Amino acid sequence: MHAGPESRSMPVRQAPPAAGQAGLGTGNPGNPNLSGGLTQIEGISVGHATDSSGITGCTVILCPGADGMGAVASCDVRGSAVGERELEVLRPGHLVERIHALVLAGGSAFGLDAASGVMRFLEEKDIGFDVGVARVPIVPAAILFDLAIGDPKARPTAEMGYLAARNATRAAVEEGSVGAGTGATVGKLFGLKQAMKGGIGSWSEELAGGVRLAALAAVNAFGDVRDPKTGAILAGARTAADSARFADTAAQMQRGITRRGFATPNTTLVVIATDAQLNKIEAAKMAAMAQDGLARAISPVHTMFDGDIVFALSCGKEQAPPQAGQADLSTLGTVAAEAAAQAIVRAVQLAKGLGGVPGLAGSQ
Repeated sequence: MHAGPESRSMPVRQAPPAAGQAGLGTGNPGNPNLSGGLTQIEGISVGHATDSSGITGCTVILCPGADGMGAVASCDVRGSAVGERELEVLRPGHLVERIHALVLAGGSAFGLDAASGVMRFLEEKDIGFDVGVARVPIVPAAILFDLAIGDPKARPTAEMGYLAARNATRAAVEEGSVGAGTGATVGKLFGLKQAMKGGIGSWSEELAGGVRLAALAAVNAFGDVRDPKTGAILAGARTAADSARFADTAAQMQRGITRRGFATPNTTLVVIATDAQLNKIEAAKMAAMAQDGLARAISPVHTMFDGDIVFALSCGKEQAPPQAGQADLSTLGTVAAEAAAQAIVRAVQLAKGLGGVPGLAGSQ
């Protein structure tokens, strides 16, 4: 747990890194930086649908594969306020091994409707799990709570899900206050009036041997977002509505200040994708190790108010480096944690203020 002085000020805003820029982190220092975030993984496309007036939206990750069979997928759930659909298909031992898309949405449980639109989009393209009489698209979904920042009657719909799927592209992931990150906020110990904007962030890495791994994060955390290397607060709860000074949520909680009620539940949703070939059990382990990235970048994390989930997708045909076995999976999990942390940082760096909640990237 990081503890900092209550008087720490919000840093002067600097230009965020270019959209899609990635870092080497634990990757191969001999390779150039990747760009594009999650779409650096072959077979992945990402699309958003954004309602800027209602301040909500959804993000769709399509992963049908060249043969329409989908991607091996699993997840790791740490939050205590999870809203989800079709999460059970991601558990090891389930009949279905692969999925065809993931949906991240605002709107609380209402936002789960967006997945129906994605299913319709995929069905039109004859993509899905073959059940003999039809192909059923497997589309897990998870939601975050953004009803308090905009119009509480504005929620992602099936039509928005369809639009996001239709918008999905292999181009660099659009980041900031878009899609599921439109109404995302962070640092809500004192409510939205002293919070800051969260959003969508993405980051990609290349390991020795050429295997790629990337993360996408929708950051709507209860806690503050910190620099993983220095521990400095980047965005979070402020000492007052008109203040640029951070309160330090973890330190305030240690002093006895608590948040009660259901006014601003929270969630950080992360998708990790790799072109390494994994089975579902291995994907589940990679997702579990990636949770360390949330702990590095968010303080506190996995609270009773958070619905945190990490999804893991294996889209590839490449063997994980340097050889098959547990050592390879440990490497992938280590890099996944780094990618998750960097995606979370980008989400707040590129978030623009909406609904009276300030963002590090200025106002929209």
